[in-house]
Amino acid sequence: MGALAELAGDEKNGDGSRTFVFINEGHTLGNALKTIIARYPEVDFCGYTIPHPTEQKLHFRIQSHRERAIDLLKRGLEDLEALCDHTIETFEKEMNAFNATAVEIN
Repeated sequence: MGALAELAGDEKNGDGSRTFVFINEGHTLGNALKTIIARYPEVDFCGYTIPHPTEQKLHFRIQSHRERAIDLLKRGLEDLEALCDHTIETFEKEMNAFNATAVEIN
């Protein structure tokens, strides 16, 4: 599991602009989270970078003039978790239905 830190130097931009550093995370989390947060109407910019391929760090940037970046990040992580839960539930339901059909055929 990764750790989270805030990149220094953003304080002058207000609470709506922050770069968060996720340790031991990569494109899988970055792209999924960016896709969710970038769709929020209060977000002006959302993106991520992997500074160097040999470092296990993900820099995740959020800019908003209407909400605090940390609140948007928390909301995005909660929405991503709900999406993953829904995906797992749907997959398991369909697998159970498939397996029940396969048993009937045999």
